[in-house]
Amino acid sequence: MQNDEQSASDAPISSEPVAVPTRKRPKPGERRVQILQALAAMLEQPGAERVTTAALAARLDVSEAALYRHFASKAQMFEGLIDFIEQSVFTLVNQIVEREPAGSEQATRIVAMLVQFAEKNPGMTRVMVGDALVFENERLQNRMNQFFDKIEATLRQALRDAAAGDGSATPSVDAQVRASALTAFVVGRLQRFARSGFRRAPSEHLDAAVALML
Repeated sequence: MQNDEQSASDAPISSEPVAVPTRKRPKPGERRVQILQALAAMLEQPGAERVTTAALAARLDVSEAALYRHFASKAQMFEGLIDFIEQSVFTLVNQIVEREPAGSEQATRIVAMLVQFAEKNPGMTRVMVGDALVFENERLQNRMNQFFDKIEATLRQALRDAAAGDGSATPSVDAQVRASALTAFVVGRLQRFARSGFRRAPSEHLDAAVALML
């Protein structure tokens, strides 16, 4: 008796073409973000040496030529990270200045915000303190120097009124000294964080340390 059911080997072969999965192309601008994210992630590796475009391309599984379709140079990639740092930090600084009256508390909040930003973004910390920029274009380090100059100016402004309120005969000078000390303190904490392989948290005893300076 013939079996009405066909065996698997007798099943008809479909003439329909088999869909071959294709790599999804990133949307415009998306690849730039992926490149910057990969660069930041590589900088987060404790003891990481100088990041090369070859290593960055390998991490993204693309060619070096593909990187240069989005950035004219590696320096431009680092500038993208610096843009992120500046926009993120100064947006938060402006929020603090708007919400908190000028004085020691405002300065304390700005310092705490900088430290928290560094802890959440260890790769960016290496850019902020210049460790990742040693072999790169000098203009990148100059931008980070200007970044901390702006932070110091903001702290000076916050502390000037506080010094005057405390009866200081030279409020501008006192504010300058304290703002300079706070800025140097933040930079030092960030450097220690980066050079310890991100083991020494910059927020360690932060409130007590800032209170001593203010």
